[in-house]
Amino acid sequence: MTEDMESSQRCGLIAVVGAPNAGKSTLVNALVGQKVAIVSPKAQTTRARLLGIAIEEQTQLLLVDTPGIFETRRRLDRAMVAAAWGGTQDADLIALVIDAKTGLTSRVQPLIETLKERRESKIVILNKVDVADKGRLLELAARVQDALAPEEMFMISASTGDGVAALKKSLAARVPAGPWHYPEDQVSDASERMQAAEVTREQLYLQLHAELPYASAIETEKYEERRDGSVAIHQQILVGRDTQRAIVLGKGGARLKEIGSRARAELETLMGRKVHLFLHVKVRPEWEEDRTLYKDIGLDWVE
Repeated sequence: MTEDMESSQRCGLIAVVGAPNAGKSTLVNALVGQKVAIVSPKAQTTRARLLGIAIEEQTQLLLVDTPGIFETRRRLDRAMVAAAWGGTQDADLIALVIDAKTGLTSRVQPLIETLKERRESKIVILNKVDVADKGRLLELAARVQDALAPEEMFMISASTGDGVAALKKSLAARVPAGPWHYPEDQVSDASERMQAAEVTREQLYLQLHAELPYASAIETEKYEERRDGSVAIHQQILVGRDTQRAIVLGKGGARLKEIGSRARAELETLMGRKVHLFLHVKVRPEWEEDRTLYKDIGLDWVE
């Protein structure tokens, strides 16, 4: 890279926040241009803070995909919300994503009240406009403007891509001048080990839907680089009860085999090499109180 190119570079940290299921991860993936965060129709899919790295001409956008912010009841909830607010630290810009279909719900209102007190520049992104009531969009936009007075507001659909290109250009114009923090071909700060656990967890959500509650986690027992360039990954799927273990296993272990098959195929695409994935299901009723597991899934222990 030439000195002239370096001098024209811009780089900034953008915290993407919102209530659960607002579409934050889908948006980060759309801005990056490839999948870096897992997504599912289930709310609170994102647990830990993840950095997606997008490029717009000479600008590098560091997009902090955060867990949804909601009222906490359990230790895991508190850790997720702490990760979300922690992801806003040192941000050049905070982007509040609101589900345009559901609008200003009881989960969004407290978020707005908190963001009012923040000094960072703030924008609002009304997402899912493709499925929202078109007649109420302008009314929603006016209410949000009155409540938060963001510097700018965007109406987009992260899932269809409508409005994403214009949003990306605007974000690039808002971040400060400065050198890039990551190589041009890097799209995330997640390690392959973390990525593998997330892909398996996504398959749990996608294949089991409402059958399996949130009382599940992925623990990586072993991550081994082999001489032939492939990788062997041993993971435990932790659940709270024997009945949940039976759901994950399926008849004759068929469901677990399908989860593993789809997760392995996606990981081989993401990593560009052969993956040997070994899954086991273990009942651990108190896994949410396991301090070491929190580190494994990318969360801090919160009292």
